[in-house]
Amino acid sequence: MENQFYRLAQGMRLSSLGIGTYLGAPDDATDTNYEAAIRAAIAGGINVIDTSRNYRWERSECAIGRAIAGVNREDIVLCTKAGYFIDRRGHSLVPYFLEANLEASLLNLAIARIDIFYLHNPETQLDAKDFYLRMRVAFECCEAMAARGMLRFYGVATWDGFRAEKNVMSLHRLVAIAKEIAGQEHRFRFVQLPFNLAMHEAFTRRQQEGGTSLLQAAGELGVTVIGSATIHQGRLGAEAQRAIQFSRSTPGMAVSLVGMSNPAHVAENLAIKEVPPLTEREYYAIYGR
Repeated sequence: MENQFYRLAQGMRLSSLGIGTYLGAPDDATDTNYEAAIRAAIAGGINVIDTSRNYRWERSECAIGRAIAGVNREDIVLCTKAGYFIDRRGHSLVPYFLEANLEASLLNLAIARIDIFYLHNPETQLDAKDFYLRMRVAFECCEAMAARGMLRFYGVATWDGFRAEKNVMSLHRLVAIAKEIAGQEHRFRFVQLPFNLAMHEAFTRRQQEGGTSLLQAAGELGVTVIGSATIHQGRLGAEAQRAIQFSRSTPGMAVSLVGMSNPAHVAENLAIKEVPPLTEREYYAIYGR
């Protein structure tokens, strides 16, 4: 599929490079730049667009909504998140909060259904003794919203949840909860977490059941993994294409997200579209294997 730039996952065609919309000032100039970047990304073949209601005080979602007006909805995969208050001074996973946030996101994006709805950094509450009960209640809410046509799939978007040195979330347990709620047809199908040249724990750290890595566990459980912070929020900008190639070549990594707030960045990063990902042998050689 065009040098494997696209991958099939959960019945959807995903571009292996996705556009993120986290960084930037909450002002009109940044909105205009993001709108132009998103249009350039779609024109160049990127179809995965990632955001959150709390990104830039809702302005990222609204900019996306304007940018995709007139685009065939079936051609793009839209992802958003809920969990944080808009000012990030609080965090909640209770159903009424999740539902209110998704309803607001759908209005901001001017769409009827989100493709992937993430619970945002649920590890914020991981120390709570009833953490998995809270996740069960949140999953029940997500399954109910899926049944109402508000979302296609849901998942968790984490920062440290699967890559901390200890006390990580169990993907097996989360999938088991989803199956208890909705059976084999559950909609918990996505994980997003940082993955880059400096943060490669999803591949190298074996903390899931059976001594497996997060990527191995996800493959076994039918969960699709999307990498964020691909160029480490700009820290790897000088070698952006190398960083993107590393991430998108990782076995089990479906999409690598890069924040792109202007068309020039999009054009530069889209050069990777003409390059096949590394072979498995080439990739393992990076780790000296």
